[in-house]
Amino acid sequence: MGFSTSDDAAVYRLTSKLAVVETVDFFPPVVDDPFQFGAIAAANALSDIYAMGARPLFALNLVGFPKELPLSILSKILAGGQSKADEAGIPILGGHSVQDPEPKYGMAVTGVVHPKKVLSNAGAKPGDVLLLTKPLGSGIATTAIKRGVASTALMKRAMAVMATLNRTSGEVFSSGKFKVNALTDVTGFGLLGHLLEMMKGSKTRARLALERIPIIQEVPALAEQGVVPGGSKANLAHVSKHVRFPKELPEHIRWVLADAQTNGGMLACVPAREVRKALTALEKARVETAIIGEVVAGRPGIEVVG
Repeated sequence: MGFSTSDDAAVYRLTSKLAVVETVDFFPPVVDDPFQFGAIAAANALSDIYAMGARPLFALNLVGFPKELPLSILSKILAGGQSKADEAGIPILGGHSVQDPEPKYGMAVTGVVHPKKVLSNAGAKPGDVLLLTKPLGSGIATTAIKRGVASTALMKRAMAVMATLNRTSGEVFSSGKFKVNALTDVTGFGLLGHLLEMMKGSKTRARLALERIPIIQEVPALAEQGVVPGGSKANLAHVSKHVRFPKELPEHIRWVLADAQTNGGMLACVPAREVRKALTALEKARVETAIIGEVVAGRPGIEVVG
């Protein structure tokens, strides 16, 4: 599995019972706290392994760091990354660093999966129910933090959402206790971007119930004030010709739906007959989950209803 399905990681079959899963992700700081930045970046990199139904084995650090900043800051970034590796139960076996005018951090993560148990983003079927495990809005929230207009409550909530490892939800979706036809995680392309990739890969159409989509409190109001990152606006421009919105839906809500996420939630397509099993398993694992829509037959795209 490579570029053809826009999946979250590469999968290379080694034997009939074993495939290696490989992904890499790194970016500049999304928050000021170096430890939290490291934790968020590591959790984000690990998420792509879980989104393939795989189990991580180990990671390598990727670092860009300015010579002008004290190494104590880098130590805190790496400590944040180590905290998430520990939570995932994997070692960090090394890595690579370069001098860079802007700090950057992330990981290359290696995992394994049975070749027949890979969860692609291209298997959605009409009749599937769409499940989402985290609220939207971290991109707008971090922009508000950078501009100094975020409340303390919003800062805490956004950092908690971004730093939460997708291990538990990934393990539930890959458990085999219920059928999962397609799985991805919502990151830089936003909910609309990643869902559109899923629908194109599956040759199906999504119908989103607007009132069911979880959104971090304060985010819609901030978006209405224009506190929106450029990436989220670019996401909306990219997907807009494939998305049918209600005519009366304000642009700021459209930005929220396209908001570029950092370590967002898992987005799963589960057959309707399996949804009760899925929700029971996720609730037992203490994973907050929302039913946000359904998959229907039709031209690949998205309809937003409500």
